[in-house]
Amino acid sequence: MILIYTVCKNKTEAKKIAAMLLKLKLIACANWWPIESIYRWKDKVVDDKEAAMILKTRKNYYKKIESVIKKIHSYEMPCIIKLSVDQVEKKYKDWLVQETRIV
Repeated sequence: MILIYTVCKNKTEAKKIAAMLLKLKLIACANWWPIESIYRWKDKVVDDKEAAMILKTRKNYYKKIESVIKKIHSYEMPCIIKLSVDQVEKKYKDWLVQETRIV
């Protein structure tokens, strides 16, 4: 299992990305929450409100998920970070595997 962390322009975009990934059975679950960010972009400091999102999935789905996010994300260069998970409660992992089984 891995977690993928990404940031979207707003909750609407986060929900759109999560819904597409769920439809494709590439993730079992997504969580998002509002955040405030400050960063440098194209030589300007940007103070912004965004939505952070965690996606829960299988290790071998990362590249497919990355591709889907890049296709529908509004950012020119979205943050997409893969986080490895060492341990997962067995029943939760079984559920995740069942929900992401592509037939």
